[in-house]
Amino acid sequence: MRTLGCIAITLTALAGCVVNPVTGERELALVSAADEVAIGEAQYAPSRQMQGGDYVIDPALTRYVASVGQRLANVSDRALPYEFAVLNSPVPNAWALPGGKIAINRGLLMELGSEAELAAVLGHEIVHAAARHGALAMQRGMLLQTAVLATAAATGRGDYSGLAVGAASLGAQLINQRNGREAELESDYYGMVYLSRAGYDPQAAVTLQETFLRLSQSRPAQGWLEGLFASHPPSAERVTTNRATAESLPAGGELGRERYAAALAAMNRIAPAYEAYEDARRALANDDFVSAEAQALEATRLVSGEGHFHALLGDIDYRQNQHAQAQAHYADAIARNDQYFYYHLRRGYAHERLGQRDLAEMDLRRSLALLPTAEGYYGLGSVFEQRGDRSAALEAYREAAQSSGAAGQAAQDAVVRLDLPANPGQYLALRTALDASSMLAIEIGNPTRVAVTDIRVTIAYADAQGATHRVGRTVSGTLAAGAARQLATGLGPFAPGQNYAVSITSARIVQQ
Repeated sequence: MRTLGCIAITLTALAGCVVNPVTGERELALVSAADEVAIGEAQYAPSRQMQGGDYVIDPALTRYVASVGQRLANVSDRALPYEFAVLNSPVPNAWALPGGKIAINRGLLMELGSEAELAAVLGHEIVHAAARHGALAMQRGMLLQTAVLATAAATGRGDYSGLAVGAASLGAQLINQRNGREAELESDYYGMVYLSRAGYDPQAAVTLQETFLRLSQSRPAQGWLEGLFASHPPSAERVTTNRATAESLPAGGELGRERYAAALAAMNRIAPAYEAYEDARRALANDDFVSAEAQALEATRLVSGEGHFHALLGDIDYRQNQHAQAQAHYADAIARNDQYFYYHLRRGYAHERLGQRDLAEMDLRRSLALLPTAEGYYGLGSVFEQRGDRSAALEAYREAAQSSGAAGQAAQDAVVRLDLPANPGQYLALRTALDASSMLAIEIGNPTRVAVTDIRVTIAYADAQGATHRVGRTVSGTLAAGAARQLATGLGPFAPGQNYAVSITSARIVQQ
């Protein structure tokens, strides 16, 4: 379906030419098969955490989905260590990581009508993994950078622990990337071939795409565009192409409507609880604490075993500074599922607010073990700072500062606040110049987000006889965030080639 020759390019010893096991075409391979598997294994757990965690209250449903997935994997063109997970997210989505690690959200399962439609979704994702679409996407980035840094980080060739926040984001980039037209059509085609091989009616893939196209046009505000349609955009072309593919395949096959209905029965029964939960989340986002609590309590009444519902009650109390009550709700969530990072993260913050630093540290470390986040590292830095451990606090804040989000920005500010007084030259900008009279002038810039004062500079210079002199100058007043100040040193005139050096030796942050 496509032509991707093995281009002549020398990048690393890892580069080679391989035959794509699905299409049979030759293509460049910077990411080896072993690397694909390693990347998938390294990113599967944190990627599932990012997407709501595993759906644990109905293990039978996960076993059912995995059985359908393995039925398709057994007839695929590439043997991989395929795994299938159901995620606790209402967003209609499914994704695949390199190496055959596949997930589908409960929100998408609720939209399907048969086992054959489920097989069409999983078969499509199996092709993404088998045809190396994720690896090829990584390679495109590597070619642009002429490096394989992302692969090295994800497979442990380097200090993975030191890059935890950044390395974990690799999975997010892979599962959220928008697939190109060619990759989507390829996955549609071979996914339908796998459907037919496994004994399913390939027409299910046609009706599925027809449904997706209709939903993308009629329900743009209901989460679809942030889920499946963002990474797997539907189109009339895909519907037409799927119809032609179905006509080329043997007619007939299973639909499995009854089996699917039986497998989804428990999820359908508790759907009202999740509707109440979503209502509660929307109310909390609007600071309507009364309605949020009422809806969250209704959700827990309907399904007491869902940790998300108890964690939401914790969030409602935390937002109202009721930290002891919040802590108890987060503990209830952990009792129902201790494998989801968010519950530990939030209980750690509640412990910190209550002055329970040891307990806070334990929860935050557990959260980071499940998913390295800027929020987790920032909370840990705050605990260390309160203990007076500046070095440990700086280390944690610097990990958090890798993020561009709110916690990352707060961590950057914390690093400046803790470290600028000791190392002002690393944070304040310094420029020097000789004026028209060859006298030395200095400009101090403050690119940070905090105001500083008591800025002291030291100037070292050699006179005409070669003797070295050191003098100090002070920048008067307060230097606001983003501001700059010029200072005439009164030193000079300097002869051409005469050496001098200026450094910022001290400064103090203005306390808010």
